[in-house]
Amino acid sequence: MSVHLITLQELESHLWESANILRGPVDAADFKTYIFPLLFFKRICDAWDDEYQEIVDETGDEQLAWFPESHRFQIPQDCHWNDVRSKASNIGAALLHAMREIEKANPDTLYGVFGDAQWSNKDRLSDALLKDLIEHFSRLPLGNQNVASDLLGDAYEYLIKKFADATNKKAGEFYTPRSVVRLMIDILDPRAGETIYDPACGTGGMLLAAVQHVKDTHGDVKLLWGKLFGQEKNLTTSSIARMNLFLHGIEDFQIVRGDTLRNPAFFDGDRLANFDCVIANPPFSLEKWGEEQWVNDPFGRNFAGLPPSSSGDFAWVQHMVKSMAEVKGRMAVVLPQGALFRKGAEGAIRQKLLEMDLIEAVIGLAPNLFYGTGLAACILVLRKKKPANRRKQIMVADASRLFRRGRAQNYLEPEHVLKIQRWFEKFEDVQDAVRIVKLDEIKAEDWTLNISRYVLPPLQEDIPALPDAIAAFKESLTRCREAELRLAEVMTNGGWLSEVQS
Repeated sequence: MSVHLITLQELESHLWESANILRGPVDAADFKTYIFPLLFFKRICDAWDDEYQEIVDETGDEQLAWFPESHRFQIPQDCHWNDVRSKASNIGAALLHAMREIEKANPDTLYGVFGDAQWSNKDRLSDALLKDLIEHFSRLPLGNQNVASDLLGDAYEYLIKKFADATNKKAGEFYTPRSVVRLMIDILDPRAGETIYDPACGTGGMLLAAVQHVKDTHGDVKLLWGKLFGQEKNLTTSSIARMNLFLHGIEDFQIVRGDTLRNPAFFDGDRLANFDCVIANPPFSLEKWGEEQWVNDPFGRNFAGLPPSSSGDFAWVQHMVKSMAEVKGRMAVVLPQGALFRKGAEGAIRQKLLEMDLIEAVIGLAPNLFYGTGLAACILVLRKKKPANRRKQIMVADASRLFRRGRAQNYLEPEHVLKIQRWFEKFEDVQDAVRIVKLDEIKAEDWTLNISRYVLPPLQEDIPALPDAIAAFKESLTRCREAELRLAEVMTNGGWLSEVQS
């Protein structure tokens, strides 16, 4: 019997059509709350069926095929996709029951993974609408033989991006443009066997990019199992991150829901756990981030100073610094460019980080690359122990001209990512783009990291040289004076009407 192999385009189209079924009763910002759990539910049930059939085909033993050990995830009785599909009424309640029972049956891996969608709210999700949605998903087989886990994961990423496009204002909370993620990962260069941590992990894109980087550099991806860690405050988003990693075939990781700045999740004894690579795109200039607890932070994350209550940018930076491993620890974080030059408490923290010689690179990006903000962001790269030839020096790079202009948003293309990565690798001056700045010069500039203080933008080619500009100005001024004198003469002679007519 031939097996239908599903293409990425087919899968993407099918998933987006499921969003169209929800359109109307459900706000676009909430599509992900319903579609991702349904996709994941269908996937694990189809995979269970594949595992069952494979054992029956190989051994002829149906009883063996029912053993829990024969399956990656357990599906309790009456909780299979087909059980829910057979319901004619109260479909939302049946869905909710199945999802909760599956979570309970897989406490170490799936507990809470389906999130908190209100499946049984018939004002929003009628039986007819849910029936349409379930029948739509039922048409597409999502078992192991039909779709590879990375293909399903790629389609999942596509859907996350589509939702980001559809809900631009909120999207920055859970989606970072993949090109920016790729740049950060390429700079950090994670290796097989290293620990990787994202304290503001959103839907898990940065952790997945780290796995892909190891794969691309011919490392053993399985050496990352058990070494991927993330924390995310939003319940739905943290659930999506876990589903996302599972759908990409990643077996062992820890994604914890919680407020990283108030209640960090990962410890080594009574100290914060340390990681080789720390990477994040935290919310920009977060207000009410937990300043009151940081006055006496038990984990020593205020080592460089207490950030202002109006902006948590340097709270994230200090948390990430404290989370870096002593020897190989390095980190990359996305910040608004204001964090590079704001004074006050943030200026004092920035000075301390510079004096500790932790900052390795500052990369200014083009404006309007991120969802929900037109602001120009930057990437800050820090390292616990810099190589000898980089000590007391910082690479300041202006990459603001590297982008492709889009209709509503700008895009960082692969060739731009490669160029910036090479700047970082070579760590040398590039005219009009990069300067390697000594710490003494930054001190003389009152510890600002404002990129324009160190890297001047090139003069536009169409701007004339200064002497030419002055000559042109003088000539136009002379013509104006001549015209003024002529007009005065005409008015004095009283012949202004005939002059105008002529």
